[in-house]
Amino acid sequence: MPFQAATATPRRAMTPAAFVRGVVAAYALYGRDPAEALGKGQVTGDLVRSRDGRVTAAQFEALAGHAMRELDDEALGWFSRRLPWGTYGMLCRASITAPNLEVALKRWCRHHRLLTEDVLFELSLGDETATISIREQRDLGPLREFCLVTLLRYVLGFSCWAVDSAIALRAAEFPYSEPGHVSVYPTIFCRHLSFDTGGARIVFDKHYLSLPLTRSPADLDSMLKGALRLTVLPYRRDRLLVERVRRVLRNARGRFLGAEDVASELALSTRTMHRRLREEATSLRDLKEEAKFELAKQELMRGRAPIKRIAEIAGFRNEKSFSRAFRTWTGASPREFRDRYR
Repeated sequence: MPFQAATATPRRAMTPAAFVRGVVAAYALYGRDPAEALGKGQVTGDLVRSRDGRVTAAQFEALAGHAMRELDDEALGWFSRRLPWGTYGMLCRASITAPNLEVALKRWCRHHRLLTEDVLFELSLGDETATISIREQRDLGPLREFCLVTLLRYVLGFSCWAVDSAIALRAAEFPYSEPGHVSVYPTIFCRHLSFDTGGARIVFDKHYLSLPLTRSPADLDSMLKGALRLTVLPYRRDRLLVERVRRVLRNARGRFLGAEDVASELALSTRTMHRRLREEATSLRDLKEEAKFELAKQELMRGRAPIKRIAEIAGFRNEKSFSRAFRTWTGASPREFRDRYR
């Protein structure tokens, strides 16, 4: 189950040569020759030594998959004890019967301690966010980056697969210095990155935790036949994207937000945002109208601000256009609507 970007394709070279060297280091740790594994991944010696080299998802899958089987260690030498082939599949089985993602992740964090206490997973909740963090209990040495990135991609990849949705990260933090291959991190995780922090963690909208798991044990059996592809599946549909757009628009409160502004808040390209909204049978224009209406209703029901000010808060350029739109929405003028709630 090797690390890869969720949006990567098998033919796109995204995995840094540094992580290929991590696999080679595992062979050195066990006193074994990596030649056969490198051959399976069609990885040359020059690429292994390359500072800026990349391999494709398919190459890394072949390389790491062979290494995990041959060394019988899915942790590839990171921990004080080996994790035999199939260990993370067992962890998936322990989590897949959960009713929603929050319960599944709590199980993942708890059961990972049965595999090793060299690192500890933790799930914490804030007002709007959820954070999965890794607490290091031993020195991971030169394999630290490879280990931490892979572990975070494991749990993120499983989570996306389990709820059948992309999980958009708000931030990703790492306790080591920015690596030379940092350019791949936005694809692997997100645009909002921090290094030299207190620990490794990923942060996302807590509403994802309420999504139900859509996979059955039979689905898991099928997935585990190709478990190394778990974190390369192209999860493009974000089941919370509409709600995330609504939240950005609600928080605007009178500020005009163009498509580029909204997309930037979501760490997406404008084109991707529009496409994904179409897939969810809506549009940014429709969501803007909805947000204006909801905000206007809230302010009118409070009954304090002048109509002109409410028009500004709801994003209208003047009171006249606001009154016309509100009558279209409700069949009543803003004053008539407010009078009903006095």
